[in-house]
Amino acid sequence: MAKKASINMEIGNDGVAVITVHNPPVNALTLSAIEELKRCYQEAIDSDTVKAIVLSGADGRFCGGLDISVVENVHKHGDISLLPDASIGLVVNKMENGKKPSVAAIQGFALGGGLELAMGCSARIATAKADLGLPELKLGVIPGCGGTQRLPRLVGTSKAVDMLMSSKTITSEEGKELGLIDAIVSSEELLAVARCWALDIVEGRQPHCNSLEKTDKLGPKDESLEILKSARQRYRAPHYSACLDVIEEGIISGGFSGVLKEDKVFKELVLSNTAKGLLHLFLAERATSKVPGVTDIGLKPRIIEKVAVVGGGLMGSGIATALIMSNMNVVLKEINHEYLLKAVKSVEANLQGLVTRGQLNQDKMKRTLSLLKGTLDYEDLKDVDMVIEAVNEVVSLKQSIFEDIEKVCSSDCIFASNTSTISLDVIGERTSSQDRILGIHLFSPAHVMTLVEIVRTENTSPQVIVDVIRFTKIMKKVPIVVKNCTGFAVNRSFFPYMQGPDLLANLGVDIFRIDRVITEFGMRLGPFQLQDLSGYGIFLAGVKEFVAAFPDRAFQSPLVQLMVEDGREGKKNGKGYYTYKKGSKPEADHSVIQVVEESMRFTNIAPGGKPISVTDEEILEMIFFPVVNEACRVIEEGIVVRASDIDIASVHGFKFPSETGGVMFWADTIGSEYIYSKLKTWHEAYGDFYKPSTFLEQRAAKGLPLGGSS
Repeated sequence: MAKKASINMEIGNDGVAVITVHNPPVNALTLSAIEELKRCYQEAIDSDTVKAIVLSGADGRFCGGLDISVVENVHKHGDISLLPDASIGLVVNKMENGKKPSVAAIQGFALGGGLELAMGCSARIATAKADLGLPELKLGVIPGCGGTQRLPRLVGTSKAVDMLMSSKTITSEEGKELGLIDAIVSSEELLAVARCWALDIVEGRQPHCNSLEKTDKLGPKDESLEILKSARQRYRAPHYSACLDVIEEGIISGGFSGVLKEDKVFKELVLSNTAKGLLHLFLAERATSKVPGVTDIGLKPRIIEKVAVVGGGLMGSGIATALIMSNMNVVLKEINHEYLLKAVKSVEANLQGLVTRGQLNQDKMKRTLSLLKGTLDYEDLKDVDMVIEAVNEVVSLKQSIFEDIEKVCSSDCIFASNTSTISLDVIGERTSSQDRILGIHLFSPAHVMTLVEIVRTENTSPQVIVDVIRFTKIMKKVPIVVKNCTGFAVNRSFFPYMQGPDLLANLGVDIFRIDRVITEFGMRLGPFQLQDLSGYGIFLAGVKEFVAAFPDRAFQSPLVQLMVEDGREGKKNGKGYYTYKKGSKPEADHSVIQVVEESMRFTNIAPGGKPISVTDEEILEMIFFPVVNEACRVIEEGIVVRASDIDIASVHGFKFPSETGGVMFWADTIGSEYIYSKLKTWHEAYGDFYKPSTFLEQRAAKGLPLGGSS
C-alpha cells in the first residue's frame, strides 16, 4: 500500500502559517494531499492568529505535481470523477482569493501541478537552480490547475507558449528575469525570507498579486493571438492545439473564463488514447532500468569516468561525441593517423552541428572537445573503466580487438561491443573475460538518438549490467536490457517492416501510396523513402542477415537489387524511388513503376498477376501486424525483460509514433484476436511471412492483451 502523503501546518509567533507538503520522493499531490491542502488553507484563513501563509515542500523539494497514480486510476476505470477539484476548489478559491496572502517557498523543483500551486500564490521565492516547468503535454494532457492562464500572465504569451509546447524546464534564475520568481535566496534563508515577504504583503510593502487578473505581461491582444497562430503552424497534434485554444480563451475572455475552459478540456483529454499511450510510455521508461535478478539484489553501480572507443567511423565518432557531451574523458583509438584525424574531425563536426542548432555554445564546445584524446596505441587504454568497440561487422577483427584490450586493460574494465549483428559470445570467445563482456547497441547518430540496447550474454555479471545501466543514464540515454539474439529487440522486431512494404509492392500496391499511409500514421518517413535515405547497400545487408536467421518467415524480394541494376542508388546519386535535387523536396519518380512491375513478374505472388485491392487501413495493418507478430516472438523468447520494453524500443529506436504508446500498446488497443485473424487470413493467401506466432495465437485464443497495456 502506498504511503499516505502528509501536509503539515505550523503557525509561528509572527502570524505566518507554514504549510508543508511531504510525500517522498517528489512531494507529489495525491487526492488526500489535495484535500489536506484545502483543509489547512481553510483553517489558516479562518484563524484569527494567522496573518499570511507560506507554502513549502519537505526535503529540499517543492512539489513534482499530481501523483501519476491518480491519472492511472482514471484510465483504469474510465471515470473522470476520480480527478481532484484542485483548480477552482483549491488554487482559485482558497489560495488566490482566500483573503490571506500566500507565498511559495520553492527549492529543488516546482513542476506541473507544483508550479501551478506556486503561481496561485501572491509571490514566489526560490533557491538557486530550482527547476520550473509545466511538462503535461508530454503526457498527452494540458495543465489542469490554471497553468495555461497564469503562466502567460507572469512571463508573457511568447515565453509561456514556448515552455508549454516544449515541456522544457527553466531555472529559477531565468524565472526571476521573466517575472515568474520574485527573489532568489539561499536554502538556509528561504523560509525566513518567504515569511517576511508574506508579512510585507499584509502590511502593503509588497503587492498582493493575483496572477489570474494580471494583464500587463500579455501585451496587446492582437500580438498574443498572432503568437498563438504561429504556434498552431508548428504544433498540430490535437492536444497541443487544444492547449493553444485554452490559452486563447483566457486572452479573449479573461483568466477565470480560461481556467473554466482549461478544466473542461483537461478532463476531455485525460481519457484520450494519446494520454493513455503517452502515460504508458512514461511509466514504461521508468521500468526499463529494473531488471529482476540484477538491479534488485543490492548491487551498487561503480562509477565509469573514462571510456575508450575503438574505431572512429560514423558510429565510433558518434559514440565518442555522446560520451564527451556527458562530461566523460574519452580515448579514441584508430589504426593510423589519417583515420584518427578524420575521426576527430567527425566529432568536431557533430559538436559544431549542435552549436549551429543552438544546443551548445562555442565555449562549451571547446571544453567538451578537450575531454577527447586520440591514440594509435592500445597502451593508452590501460586506465580506462570501459572500452566500447565500434568497428566494422567483421568477426575476426572484433575478436582480435577484444584480445588486445584484455592484455592492457585492468581486470575490472568493462568490454562492450556496438555490434548489431554478431553474437557477443563469438566476439569474446578468445578472451577469459566472459563475465565483463556485453553489448552497447546505440542507434545512429549516437549523439542524438536516445535508445541504448544493453545486450547481456549468459555470462555477463549482474554488476557489469548495473554499472552500464547507470552509465547510460549519465549519457541521458534510455536503456533496455536485452538478451543476445540476431537483431536484439529493435531490429529483430522491426525486420518485417523492412520486408512488408516490398511484399505489398510485389502484390501491386502503389509504393507512393504506401509511403503516404505510413507517414500519415505518424512515422517520419515512408519505408521506400527510408530505403532511399539509408542506402540500398545497408538495406540489402540487413535483409540478408534476417533471411539467414529466420528463413522460414523472411520474404525475399528482388526489388532493391533491380533498383541497383537500373542505376538507382537512392539519395546517394539523387535517383531512387524519389528524385533528389539540392534545395528541393524529394519528388516521386513514377518511372520506377517499371522496376516494380519487373519485380512483380519475378516473385509472381500477385493473385492472377493482377494488383490486389486494399484500403489504407489494410496497408497499415499488413505492414505493422507482422512487426507486432515478431515482437510477440521476442517477448516469448525472453529477449526483453517485459513487453513494455518493446514499446520503448519502438518509439526511441524506430521512431514509432509516441502518442500510440508504442507498437505493443497500439496492438492492444486493436486487440489480439483481430490481429491474429488478419494474419491467419494473409498467411493462407500470401505465405509464411504472415504466419501468426504461437504467443499471438495463444493470447488471442484467451482474449488476452499482448502485453503493452497489461
